[in-house]
Amino acid sequence: QVQLVESGGGLVQPGGSLRLSCAASGSIASINFMGWYRQAQGKQRELVASITNAGSTNYADSVKGRFTISRDNAKNTVYLQMNSLKPEDTAVYYCNAEIRPRYTFGNRPYWGQGTQVTVSS
Repeated sequence: QVQLVESGGGLVQPGGSLRLSCAASGSIASINFMGWYRQAQGKQRELVASITNAGSTNYADSVKGRFTISRDNAKNTVYLQMNSLKPEDTAVYYCNAEIRPRYTFGNRPYWGQGTQVTVSS
């Protein structure tokens, strides 16, 4: 069974930093896309940043220059370094990954349980 476990959320003041981590575990053959989404209260879930297994990255315009996504393929882990945080970054952040479980064909999407990030003074 494959699962994603997130950590690193919390309360931070405007201008502060947080680092989110998401580790994939279980019977994994390969991981392609890994990314972070967020959902603020009353809003739709949106893509924040993504990274391919080759290291190509993509960011939402609202976080460019402030957030950095990275991954450690040996640890099946993706990170989101968030700097210069703003109150509008407040949301539940979800990890997402396209994973091919062992002994199967094709990638499947998996989601983490979500971690709350609150930016407030």
